[in-house]
Parts: sequence; C-alpha cells; structure tokens
Amino acid sequence: MNRKTEIQRKTLETNIKLSLNLDGEGIFKGSTGIGFFDHMLTLFTKHGQLDLDINAQGDLDVDSHHTIEDIGIVLGSALKEALKNKVSIKRYGTSFVPMDETLAEVHLDISSRPFLVFDADFTVDKLGNFDTEMVEEFFRAFAFNAGITLHARILYGKNNHHMAEALFKALGRALKEAITIDEKIKGVMSTKGVL
Repeated sequence: MNRKTEIQRKTLETNIKLSLNLDGEGIFKGSTGIGFFDHMLTLFTKHGQLDLDINAQGDLDVDSHHTIEDIGIVLGSALKEALKNKVSIKRYGTSFVPMDETLAEVHLDISSRPFLVFDADFTVDKLGNFDTEMVEEFFRAFAFNAGITLHARILYGKNNHHMAEALFKALGRALKEAITIDEKIKGVMSTKGVL
C-alpha cells in the first residue's frame, strides 16, 4: 500500500512544498525557517514513524504566524490525501507523554469531522523565534485540514519547552496508532460504512 503524497501550496505569504510518507522511518528533512518549529516537527515525525520533508519560505520578517499555520494546513491536507479511503485503519489514537515535570495527552479520531479541543497554558511568549500561541494554531490548522477530531492537553507542567515538546511527541504517537493498518478491520472502522 502506497501511503505517500506530495503537496505544494503557494500564497502571497508562504511557499510550502511538503512530502509525507505515512509508513516511513521517522525522518524529518528540510526547514521551516523557524528553528524551534523544526525541532518540534522532528519529534513529531520520529514518534509518529513518519517521513516528512518540508521546504518552506514564509514572511518571517512579519512573524512566524503565517508559516506555522500554513504548514499545519499543508500537513493536514497531505495526511488526508495519503490516507485515501481510510480502509482498515484503526481510526482512533491516544497518547500520554511525560517530559520531566510535564505530562501531555493527545487523543484523536480520523473521522472526517474536524474539531479541536486544546488546553495548554504557556507562560512565555516565545521559545526561540517560535511564538508559543502558535502551538494551538498549528494543531487547529492540522486537525481541520486533515479532517480529524483532536483533543490536546497539558495535564501539568512548568517548563514551556517541555510542554510544547510533550504535545508534539504525543501528537505523533497518537497519529501513529490511528493510521495503523489492522487487517481484521474490513472496510472502514465505522458502522456508517464511510469515514
């Protein structure tokens, strides 16, 4: 089964080329132009066992908002395209990730019903040149363009780097579970017959 896709999206604010392999080895290549975001995507791909290659240029002279949000849009769209008809995937994924003093949880449903519940209170505005409020914006753009219901929460934590890192790791691990093929699932995991 070939669960790979490549997407390019160009606007007046960003130019993003992305390739995604759902059955990869956990390798991240390329650059977003935002060091901390590259670090988060590296963790996401490693823990999701995805291969992700991104080449992104954005209006970073303004701020990081457009670049991060648009990468969420493109990554979500790529996931949706790579999953095709969603036959035999487990559909649901859940992960709790501890990171020192922090505990994060992510639960998701590849349902074609996009929704985000996000509960994390960051106490600094920036991590490197990454605006911490953009964690939620990335999760929203990803969820809505992938067509998934996504719940993400920091149960407790103090270090903002650890909080962001735990969320991205948990997202990768929950996604890995949800996209896993289970041959016992005939068609899609839904009594409706479609996802």
